[in-house]
Amino acid sequence: MPAKKVKEFLDRRGTKYVTIWHSPAFTAQEVAESAHVSGREFAKTVIVNLEGRLAMVVLPASKHLVLSDLREMLDAPHVRLASESEFKAVFPDCEVGAMPPFGNLYGLPTYVAASLAEQPEIAFNAGSHTEAFLMDYHDYAEAVQPRVLEFITT
Repeated sequence: MPAKKVKEFLDRRGTKYVTIWHSPAFTAQEVAESAHVSGREFAKTVIVNLEGRLAMVVLPASKHLVLSDLREMLDAPHVRLASESEFKAVFPDCEVGAMPPFGNLYGLPTYVAASLAEQPEIAFNAGSHTEAFLMDYHDYAEAVQPRVLEFITT
């Protein structure tokens, strides 16, 4: 079942999206492969603890976040990956690890990699390990208003 908040939000806005059902997958790269979506277009959601507050970082499935560079870009000396226990309750309608990149709906600032912002479409987990959504990147950016950063990824 998809994240109820995201589905209702997109439907209310009249935003077009495609639902992609896939076999159970637990990493973003596995989901991208299972859903037949490029790792450049499939967005993975990483939750970080930024100066004691949770934040959402969205980057291509094929990349890894370099925390030291994120610290420098945000001028925030205390940035680390958040633990599951820190963020699980923030996403009550999502399976852990399948959070959609809509920080605005969950009270989190959202930072997106510029390389994703350059893609015509974006695909992402829809709150479960068997369902993803695909939509126009422009529609995503308009709905979420993420801060686009030139993430240095590996």
